[in-house]
Amino acid sequence: MVEKLNRLLSPKSIAVIGGGDWCRLVIEQCRKMGFAGAIWPVHPKAEEMAGLPVYRHIEDLPSAPDASFIGVNRFITIEAVRLLSERGAGGAVCFASGFLEAEAEDAEGADLQQQLLDAAGDMPILGPNCYGFVNYLDGALLWPDQHGGVAADSGVAIVTQSSNIAINMTMQKRGVPVAYVVTAGNQAQSGVAHIGQALLEDPRVTALGLHIEGFGDLRAFEDLAAKARELGKPIVALKVGKSEQAQAATVSHTASLAGGDAGASALLSRLGIARVDSIPEFLETLKLLHVVGRLPSNRIASISCSGGEASLAADTAHGRGMVFPPLNDRQKTDLRDALGPMVALANPLDYHTYIWRDAEAMTKAWGAIMDPDIAMTLLIVDTPREDRCDASDWECTIQAAIGAKEQTGTNVAMVATLPELLPEGVADRLMAAGVVPLMGLSEAIVACEAAALPVSGDTPPICLPTENVSPELLPEAEAKSRLSWHGLRTPHFKRAASTGAARAAAVDIGFPVVLKGEGVAHKTEAGAVVLNLMNGQAVSDTAAAMPTDHFLIEEMITDAVAELLIGVVKDPAHGFVMTLAAGGILTEIMQDSASLLLPATDDMIDTALNSLRVSKLLDGYRGAPPADRSAIFKAIRAIEAYVLANAEGLEEIEINPLLCTPDDAVAADALMRRKD
Repeated sequence: MVEKLNRLLSPKSIAVIGGGDWCRLVIEQCRKMGFAGAIWPVHPKAEEMAGLPVYRHIEDLPSAPDASFIGVNRFITIEAVRLLSERGAGGAVCFASGFLEAEAEDAEGADLQQQLLDAAGDMPILGPNCYGFVNYLDGALLWPDQHGGVAADSGVAIVTQSSNIAINMTMQKRGVPVAYVVTAGNQAQSGVAHIGQALLEDPRVTALGLHIEGFGDLRAFEDLAAKARELGKPIVALKVGKSEQAQAATVSHTASLAGGDAGASALLSRLGIARVDSIPEFLETLKLLHVVGRLPSNRIASISCSGGEASLAADTAHGRGMVFPPLNDRQKTDLRDALGPMVALANPLDYHTYIWRDAEAMTKAWGAIMDPDIAMTLLIVDTPREDRCDASDWECTIQAAIGAKEQTGTNVAMVATLPELLPEGVADRLMAAGVVPLMGLSEAIVACEAAALPVSGDTPPICLPTENVSPELLPEAEAKSRLSWHGLRTPHFKRAASTGAARAAAVDIGFPVVLKGEGVAHKTEAGAVVLNLMNGQAVSDTAAAMPTDHFLIEEMITDAVAELLIGVVKDPAHGFVMTLAAGGILTEIMQDSASLLLPATDDMIDTALNSLRVSKLLDGYRGAPPADRSAIFKAIRAIEAYVLANAEGLEEIEINPLLCTPDDAVAADALMRRKD
């Protein structure tokens, strides 16, 4: 399918089927952009369209078109797709709506979508319910509306499920060179990942941006990530849906921590796809990736003529993945030579204003802070608004930025703290010289962070989500037994059906013990968990006071240095999401968690554990002994092994807490929901 999409997206001939204004616009925009191929309007009654002769029927076309825009109603769309497929056409844009996306309002929608797929066969289609695409490289616009782009020799490709968002992105005034904008509509056949892979294969495409509402085919996204790694082309995603709480249940902390978005974040991270949260961040990141590609590290430098801007730059990066390393000796020497003794040297740097208007001196100063060990140098410059002010005094900044870039050959960006204070004309000049014009300081920091995301290596295929079931909550002892068969260390335990049996079991296990009442939800709140019972009488008395007559008696683990939560939730959109978090009473208080998809590599697990604030306890905090990291890994791997071997019917697992001791990691409590 990917190879066939290439023919559709880079056509030599275009058929326009239908008679509405949208069809006329497709023709006019192709001609305006200089499309060099043939354009064939098709309409059963019209004589001409936009000055071109019209063919009565698809069968009358001179040959099979590479791309077709179908601008007719949904019923005729299906027939047009069938005729094009039979002729061996390259593919079609299905503009009509009223298919599966309208199923809630129209019972025919799902059936019509299946008819559309059957009619298409092996021929690629975009949509239905989509605007199509704009190919700015070849001037091919199967696009029934206005757009704000210009012809390009190379640039970034953007794929979105929303036609309206696509239109808005073409109207940007940020200097982003766009090669393609493609809309996927309801993705009846060609999904975002398939389209993205086809676009990456065009050598003129430098980076790929995806606006994602839902992933769909996870294997297709894995293939897309592999193709991006192979070609060395980065991908950035704007994934919506953070506010949707698609948790499977509220019985556990894991479901609450994972929510509906953790799986999406874990998937993108696993695939090496940077994630941003807004359209401005999305476009600024694509711009940076187009000019310099991936950044080799997270080390940045900033230089501005204001201490306020220097402080703002440092604060904006605080808490993100970027760092301002101290100036090295070479930087200090060259900066002192350029600026004299009155400037306090630091990174971020306030170089003061006394060299303003001296382009040569500014070039020398700006070049001095640039260094091969710095992934990106940010030159903070806000240009006055051109309608009310004179910006001629800012010409020196453009010359200095370009000059410093030419002298050092390092990655350089000019950053406006406010997006509107970097005019589009200035951005175009900087882009032509290899200087990245970044509009908005926060957007600039986010773009650098996204570009510095390490390239992901080969990862095992994701364990795909299984069919949804109505799960049952297993007794804790049963859950522990099943997990222990896969290597999870649990306390020695026995079950008892009376207070006397509980006392006898405690003697067998050895004191101190933990007593739990079985069949009680939220045991701690119900008083059905009591720790550190030291003798048989205490066990009997405690059991008699519990709201149940079935008990679990366990070995008491006493030397834990930290408590963790390890949970797995089946996310129907993304697979099995494992959550690692602060455990015990800290789970709700700290909300300290990291999520990853299964199966996971050692590096993924290490990264997740190290990202937790509670990891300081695992490493030994203030003289306390460290936890046994290998035992924690063994526990995580045991739970993973169970999931991979028993995915069918599994909905959720939670170990909370995993008691981490200097020489062990023991699952004190276990919850499992599944349908056998």
